[in-house]
Amino acid sequence: MVGGLYETNKIMTRKSNEFIHEGKYVAEVPVELIEDDTAWSPYLSPDDVRKLDTVALALRRGDVAEAAKYGRVFVELNPVAAE
Repeated sequence: MVGGLYETNKIMTRKSNEFIHEGKYVAEVPVELIEDDTAWSPYLSPDDVRKLDTVALALRRGDVAEAAKYGRVFVELNPVAAE
């Protein structure tokens, strides 16, 4: 422990997908989750957070082309009936 903070030596990343729903659109955006020995784990890098914000704003404006630069965009969600 250094100055009340714990040192972490083990940092790993793993690929994941985040889904953003805005209006009638949903985007599936690939991100990397950062895992370490802290209580905040897993978390996103600042770049991935900005990417998700960019996609959300683009979908809110209806700018599908901009959102599609970062991942797959779906225009319609249809619920599946439970059997």
